[in-house]
Amino acid sequence: MAKSIKLQTSENDGTVASKNISEIDQDSKRDKPATRHQRESAITRAADERYEKIKQSEIHIADLQKLTMKDLMQLAKEENLTEYTGLKKQDLIFKILKERTKVNGLMFGEGTLEILPDGFGFLRSPDYHYLPCPDDIYVSPSQIRRFGLRTGAIVAGQIRPPKENERYFALLRVEAVNGCDPEILTTKVFFDDLTPLHPKQRLRLSSPAGNLSTRIVDLIAPVGMGQRGLIVSPPRAGKTVMLQEMAKCVLASHPEAYVFILLIDERPEEVTDMERQVGGDRCEVVSSTFDEPPSRHIQVSEMVIEKAKRMVEYGEDVVIFLDSITRLARAWNTEVPHSGKILSGGVDANALQHPKRFFGAARNVEEGGSLTIVATALVDTGSRMDEVIFEEFKGTGNTELHLDRRMVEKRIWPAIDVNKSGTRREELLMDEEELRRVWILRRVLNDMNPVDAMELLVNRMRRSKTNEEFLLSMNLG
Repeated sequence: MAKSIKLQTSENDGTVASKNISEIDQDSKRDKPATRHQRESAITRAADERYEKIKQSEIHIADLQKLTMKDLMQLAKEENLTEYTGLKKQDLIFKILKERTKVNGLMFGEGTLEILPDGFGFLRSPDYHYLPCPDDIYVSPSQIRRFGLRTGAIVAGQIRPPKENERYFALLRVEAVNGCDPEILTTKVFFDDLTPLHPKQRLRLSSPAGNLSTRIVDLIAPVGMGQRGLIVSPPRAGKTVMLQEMAKCVLASHPEAYVFILLIDERPEEVTDMERQVGGDRCEVVSSTFDEPPSRHIQVSEMVIEKAKRMVEYGEDVVIFLDSITRLARAWNTEVPHSGKILSGGVDANALQHPKRFFGAARNVEEGGSLTIVATALVDTGSRMDEVIFEEFKGTGNTELHLDRRMVEKRIWPAIDVNKSGTRREELLMDEEELRRVWILRRVLNDMNPVDAMELLVNRMRRSKTNEEFLLSMNLG
């Protein structure tokens, strides 16, 4: 019956049907943009759902990588594994994952992509400071080309265990890139093509519970989102502690910002202290200690800056605290091919190009997002090379904070030289009244000895809880 009705309609109402079809075609053409928008939003929603499933999956490599060695040994014992004593942490994780895949099949993994010169890449873990490990995930060149993946992208997807002649887990399917659908990656503008601007939004380093050091920094040399700051310091002047306090303030005042603390050529105990003092879901402490080769210092710094660039392309605000840019430049000086042009102090003419590219990446972006870099530079070390490196970076930043050895000897903290420290275009970060009062304060302190000036400033600021209260209490008459 249904078939006969359909035939009858097509014979008797052919003109009406054709008219209706043409109207439908015109309507569909008019509604095309809306349909495309709905399709894109549906794709994004589906990708978000898949990504949440990945993160909530029972078998997740990232969860195992965060466990301590003691917890992993207990887990191996519970799962009745054999011959696991004496294994390194990465090898033990690899063994646990391989045994689990025999029971459960496929699983999900996530990591930061590092593309090697041969064209393929690996997903590295921030828990191992992006070191190559046995539990890294292999990414094929075809997947890298298909999605336009670049070093530093956070890739998540379905992975499979290694086959007989393979050594690594392999990525089967890319589910998400930087927490979004992989197809969106093609619409993102490259970091180098984004428009840099002067910092306009201030990073608040002062709070009622804040440290006095960061309050003085916020007053003398304010830091904005997209700032390129240099802390010029002699040895043992408190530069690492100051970086630590600044990182704590940024995490407390700006929970939406993502913070990297990059420690190059640092002591292992300093790394542990930094990891325990500063932490959270939006903070990474990445290090390469002094007992590691210069190539390792370079690799870890490149991974951090590339990851930060990819996050800025997605509109995020990223802050990098680097300790120190002098040691990074020394590492590049050791590794770069010699050009035959040697500057005084034994610095190769081409060696400082790469650290300058790292430091120069800091910018406020017009299209959304920002990359802030606050780096320390060593002076008065007795090394001519360190002096040359500092001279090359002098003037490249738009914020400079100078620490003074004389204050350290008198045990005055923070050891900031107020007269030498400051921020370019600070009027963009402060309101008119605050700027006027800070300028009056600077005129008063400028006539004094730097040691006496800091001692006076510390004593007066201790009487108030906030910088606003301190500035209002100033006698301007």
